[in-house]
Amino acid sequence: MLPPEMMVLYKPNLSFLTDHAVDPDKRRYMVPAEGARHYIDIDHYGNYPFDSLPRVFTKALEKYGNDTLQAYGIVPWHIQIMLQRLTTAFKEKDQAKILKLSADLGHYIADAHVPLHVCSNHNGQLTNQQGIHAFWESRIPELLAATNWDFLMGKASYLANPLAFTWKRVLESAAASDTVLRIERELTARFSADQKYSFEPRNGQVLRQYASTYCLAYDQLLNNMIERRMQQSIAAVASFWYTAWVNAGQPDLKQLSHKNFSEEDQREFDRLNQAWLQGKAIGKDCD
Repeated sequence: MLPPEMMVLYKPNLSFLTDHAVDPDKRRYMVPAEGARHYIDIDHYGNYPFDSLPRVFTKALEKYGNDTLQAYGIVPWHIQIMLQRLTTAFKEKDQAKILKLSADLGHYIADAHVPLHVCSNHNGQLTNQQGIHAFWESRIPELLAATNWDFLMGKASYLANPLAFTWKRVLESAAASDTVLRIERELTARFSADQKYSFEPRNGQVLRQYASTYCLAYDQLLNNMIERRMQQSIAAVASFWYTAWVNAGQPDLKQLSHKNFSEEDQREFDRLNQAWLQGKAIGKDCD
């Protein structure tokens, strides 16, 4: 979706972006403030469209205070912070920063497209549907995305108002969260336990997971919602990257500094991996 002027940087670094798109999740195992950046329990603020919650962070801060905002999530606003940081990295022509921030920003944008990241019942824990989060955002995409879903999305768009765009997507996710939970409850009533779950290979192990038949039935009842949200998140990520580059003056990405990651960068990556492998996520588990 990126223009050729950006592809000269992003395409050769696809492996880095792919590998480090999960860094924000790993950071949750090391940084206490990280968790709130991945979600917003918007139903805490009333009913749809949640008009009691100011869309501008400073106004929300004045009304509710930082403790409340951090407790119930800040993903719409953190996306704006990351956009500004990426814009600055483009202006500085710092390749290492551009790539790291692009990967991070993409993660938060994608999270905002997941209905259960915009809902206090984020893993079905309030309705005896534990596990639905990974079911929706991992199991079904792993089963269907590679062969069944279409990810040719056209060209990235310039976002004149990134905050308004973000809130539009957040409200879409919030509106879908009830459907995500309701349909899974209804489907469970139609499947016995041995039909709902099966033992299948994953990452070299045989694990108990949602059965393929159950996954296909759920996806059909959702009318391909997960595919659509993935498509929308892909377009959004590309458009935010593109917007940052345009706002930075469209620098020549063939002429960048800091093309190699520093020793400190490598140490940071190592610390994230170690914390993720050895620890437990700090704060609310939004997965």
